[in-house]
Amino acid sequence: MDKSLILNNIKKHLNIRFDKDFANFLEIKPTALAMWHKRNTYDIELIFTKCDFLNPVWLITGQGQMLQKEVDTFQEPSSEYQNFISKTDRVESNQMIPLYDLDAVAGVIPVILDMNNQKPIDHIYIPNAPKCDGAMYATGDSMYPLLKSGDILAFKTITDFTNDVFFGEMYILFIEVAGDLFRTVKFVHKGEEKNHFKLVSQNKHHQDKDIHISKIRAMAQVKASIRIH
Repeated sequence: MDKSLILNNIKKHLNIRFDKDFANFLEIKPTALAMWHKRNTYDIELIFTKCDFLNPVWLITGQGQMLQKEVDTFQEPSSEYQNFISKTDRVESNQMIPLYDLDAVAGVIPVILDMNNQKPIDHIYIPNAPKCDGAMYATGDSMYPLLKSGDILAFKTITDFTNDVFFGEMYILFIEVAGDLFRTVKFVHKGEEKNHFKLVSQNKHHQDKDIHISKIRAMAQVKASIRIH
């Protein structure tokens, strides 16, 4: 079995060009990765921990499909739903959640702060989910593999950034930097300095960042995500 080919296929699937970046993703030294290629070997447990989307049979034997959910024949798209219910959430047995396309809206802040005056592009039905104010599409790869670009995020807005934030939970944030507004999805932790949040990504290629709460223009807690396959 050509394990170097397997490593290269994983790297290609992750859209990583260079071995040094692949080694950083695996949290090993580049010399260790080079040795794997030279000796035609690798640490199966380590790779599967970092890449749990892989088919373990393929990883061990090189046979079969690379991805756990990959199929050989066409199927109608299906959806995968994940909720992020906390102890304080009130679950709704039946709710229709308005879906907004923020990329098509000139003023994105009112979508979060005043959704009654915004026209959704559609509504989605999620049974037994936490109470949500709206939903939007995820962009970027900072929360990969937990979230992918194009996933639908259902959210609950918050206005008191000092008292209503649950550290360790996932939030959509609109941050002003040098006059420009940026939208991001991060885990929010308590910052090292007073009135600061530490924004943490799931993707280890993105560095953690501390920001002052005065830079936040709008904020919403992610309550559920939907992925279309």
